[in-house]
Amino acid sequence: MQNKQMKHVVHGAFILSLASLIAKILSAVYRVPFQNLVGNTGFYVYQQIYPLYGIGMTFALSGLPVFISKLVAEQTDPGWQRETLRRSALLLAALSGLIFVGLQLGDSAIAQAMGDHQLAPLIDAVAWMFLFMPWLALSRGFFQGRFMMVPTALSQVAEQVVRVAVILIAAIWAVRANWSVYKMGTWAMSGAVFGALAASIVLAYYWQHSVSHAKVATSLGVPRYHDLLRRFLAEGGSLCLYASLIVLLQLLDSFSVKNNLVVAGLGQAAAKSLKGVYDRGQPLVQLGLVLATALSTSLLPSLTRALQRQRLNAFYRQAVMMIRLSFTFSVAAAGGLIALMPGVNRLLFGNTQGNLALALYMLSIVFVALISSYSSVFQSLGEYRLPTVALLVGLAVKLVFNGWAVRRWQINGASAVTILALVVMFLLIWWRSKSYLRHALFRQHFLLKLMICAGSMTLVVSGAYALLVQWLQPSRLATGGLVFICVILGGSLFLFLARSLRLLTVREWLALPLGKKFLQRFK
Repeated sequence: MQNKQMKHVVHGAFILSLASLIAKILSAVYRVPFQNLVGNTGFYVYQQIYPLYGIGMTFALSGLPVFISKLVAEQTDPGWQRETLRRSALLLAALSGLIFVGLQLGDSAIAQAMGDHQLAPLIDAVAWMFLFMPWLALSRGFFQGRFMMVPTALSQVAEQVVRVAVILIAAIWAVRANWSVYKMGTWAMSGAVFGALAASIVLAYYWQHSVSHAKVATSLGVPRYHDLLRRFLAEGGSLCLYASLIVLLQLLDSFSVKNNLVVAGLGQAAAKSLKGVYDRGQPLVQLGLVLATALSTSLLPSLTRALQRQRLNAFYRQAVMMIRLSFTFSVAAAGGLIALMPGVNRLLFGNTQGNLALALYMLSIVFVALISSYSSVFQSLGEYRLPTVALLVGLAVKLVFNGWAVRRWQINGASAVTILALVVMFLLIWWRSKSYLRHALFRQHFLLKLMICAGSMTLVVSGAYALLVQWLQPSRLATGGLVFICVILGGSLFLFLARSLRLLTVREWLALPLGKKFLQRFK
């Protein structure tokens, strides 16, 4: 019976991971045609407000549902589960109401703090999405607590498909109707509301067919309001913060980059355009994190299984494997993007503006993957304090140094401070980790071998691309072909060196998709 339930959990986790992967790819890819349609300034307008949506989305999708699923799983009686959800709903309704009112009343002040009063209508548009947050978080958390992952998965994909469709339709219509970039941005931001509505409909369908109508016989087993609030702030808050890590750093950029570019001497139009160039980094980082995140997520069920069976050695082994695999492929992704940044930038965005800033920003792929892996291990063990403290310290570093760096080095400075903040977060978590986690990156000369593999790949790929460009003088479309050839070359070289140097153990290779076939072919 226990094995059957565990198989059900692992199958559910796979479905949720696949849906999350699809949603992340959609969320990253649509920005390329969107930027091509609306230009740097239109992209700046959208990206200035996007972090507000991103925070709401992680609340409703990643952070709070995980916490609520834990609350549901703790209650054995269906009536107690419903009462826990009811009390949680009241707390979440109060929170979302405060956020909605705060954004509606403070839209002008927030826009002014970002240095652009014309952003106020976009803030008003995205505020409505927060009214859906209690229902989305509660229903997803309930289903996940019952190990029913399909409703959450379908609602996540539906939300992204509808939102992306609204954004691209708004961009196309804005170009044809000659709208201002701010009117276009307002309609694009309304995609968040339509997406939340689509997700709500999907979840309501499953709710109607799945929820028991048992009455509460007693409230003795239900958490009290003040205990529930304390846990929401401590555990739920920690999960939400880490789910919003990249978005929170981008929010700080929204308040400081454009303003400090103006202080540094750029005109308003030039500062907005340059901030739009800097914002190209976000979809590239998201794409770079897709593989590393997918690997981490796929190994999380085995961590849970090892803990449930109290097999600590298996837990340690799986944790180390998750960290090493995530680190390996995040370094490979970052190295490849850095080597090919001139080609990727030209292919996707039409020119090579901001190459250095974007190349620096790609290093965040490595540190976000490491931070996510280590914090996942801590949270699996029920330890939330250290990851939260480390994140807050990193955000403080970004807040303190970002303005000075932008005034001195423009968007190169903003990228550098983002990396500095992430490095500080990671070092704090790593320093306070258990010894088996601290040594995970150094056993059997793992770090040295990885640097050889990634460094060789980066040098060969960047050299090959530079020679081909100089020889062929390709068009923008032909640049895509060169990038593809160099990706194949770089990936093959990295895998060949990784196997030759025995970067990964046989167990780690076998944990990868097609890992067994790769080992057999290599032999």
